[in-house]
Amino acid sequence: MTSNLGSELIQKMSGGSSYDNMKDTVMNEVNDNFRPEFLNRIDEIVVFHALQKEQMMAITKIQIDRLRKRLGEQDIKLEISDNILDYLGKESFDPVYGARPLKRTIQDKLESPIAEQILAEKFVPGTHIKSSLKGNKLEFSNLL
Repeated sequence: MTSNLGSELIQKMSGGSSYDNMKDTVMNEVNDNFRPEFLNRIDEIVVFHALQKEQMMAITKIQIDRLRKRLGEQDIKLEISDNILDYLGKESFDPVYGARPLKRTIQDKLESPIAEQILAEKFVPGTHIKSSLKGNKLEFSNLL
């Protein structure tokens, strides 16, 4: 289970406070918002540092690799350039919500359009999909 409780505090404190101070502040927030009976059932609480854009790029690559693997199971290859990875990371970067919006952005901008073209039989087994960025829109072509 994850929560963004205290993420605003983490943003305010990042770079200027020690981790221990930040964790104490966030834990006070947690204790103010959850009943002791609930907290007692949690094995461990981890307070993360705020995500930076570099970490978002790494997470974006991991998510894209998962998509590539699923497409590979259908014998479909996906080519994504670094500028598209950068675009997806920037489109979904939110210091308060962390990486959660990234998954939705990838679904909206990549997975759903590709799935529609697979269902329309434009992308069939053996297809090599090349993606390109035109303005703020991703386009896909078949390199069969």
